[in-house]
Amino acid sequence: MTSYTDLNITPRTLLGPGPSDVAPRVLRALAHPPVGHLDPQFVRLMDEVQNLLRYVFETENQMTIPISGTGSAGMEAAVANFIEPGDPVLVCINGYFGMRIAEMVGRYGGDLVTIEKPWGEVFSPEEVDAALRRRPAKVVAMVHGETSTGAMQPLDGMAEVVHRQGGLLLVDTVASLGGVPVGVDRHDLDIVYSGSQKALSAPPGLAPLTVSPRAMESLKRRESKVTSWYLDLTLLGTYWGSSRMYHHTAPINMNYALREALRLAYEEGLEACFARHRANAEFLWSSLEAMGMQMHVEPELRLPTLTTVRVPDGVDEAAVRSRLLSEFNLEIAGGLGALKGKVWRVGLMGYSSQHRNVTLLLGALREVLGG
Repeated sequence: MTSYTDLNITPRTLLGPGPSDVAPRVLRALAHPPVGHLDPQFVRLMDEVQNLLRYVFETENQMTIPISGTGSAGMEAAVANFIEPGDPVLVCINGYFGMRIAEMVGRYGGDLVTIEKPWGEVFSPEEVDAALRRRPAKVVAMVHGETSTGAMQPLDGMAEVVHRQGGLLLVDTVASLGGVPVGVDRHDLDIVYSGSQKALSAPPGLAPLTVSPRAMESLKRRESKVTSWYLDLTLLGTYWGSSRMYHHTAPINMNYALREALRLAYEEGLEACFARHRANAEFLWSSLEAMGMQMHVEPELRLPTLTTVRVPDGVDEAAVRSRLLSEFNLEIAGGLGALKGKVWRVGLMGYSSQHRNVTLLLGALREVLGG
């Protein structure tokens, strides 16, 4: 008979593109005993989670909920609810996750058009406007923090361009929410989703989503039912809304964890949280450059939560990552897609974004590269 030992996972310092390290308080919250998904205690917690999500999204949107699933479930919920077969959709692709949005649009029958930029560059409102003048779109989708490239897409002026042509603006903030300003209401964004496991520093498993009143009106005008029953916001809204009608068994303990992670962000304050992420990223950038290394993205476009570092000539990037993991318990990631084998991806997100972690990584890199 096979014997199974007690679970004994070696702790790592997670400095990749996600998940990030989870704060001890969040782990303690995760260990609370579950209650029923309609227990009055959990219903009160649902209200708190929604209010705290509105705080980090910087929005007053009523439809602000955590989708039960990872960030990719948030992406699919955003696509499934607002795109019907034949709907014209514009996806701005400058990295791997823009490609994933486009893939989902195709699967849901959207009439897809893309505009593309080299990985590491971003789009201007003028470029989006030109594409919409050629063909208006019901939905325009873009990635705010592209973890495959380390670039941060500016959002200023984007919604104005999209709304002028009668469209909705869909934004992926999986790698940015909680680490850099998103400003949903300030930027007049319509459909915005994220993930629990990056700058929010909860375990993977929930996908925060917020939807503007403009987009909810569009959802009400659908001619067909949302193809996905599980991700249908018209059904989820009855569970997360005032009626509290049963839809599915929510992941109780994951919502405990998300509430505590959001409470940490609330206690720190968004501005202080953004400043911490920026300061640690700038320390990393300047220190790596002092070691003779190059960043992939221009300084003004860099995403503070995720840095892409070009692999020096003659260096086996996978061997370096392997040694960092085996000798220092440090996790960083390699490149995806067009950047595979060309960059390392270093995440400084949420609880992982600490000065001491940057110092540890720099020392480990010097030893590995020097040896």
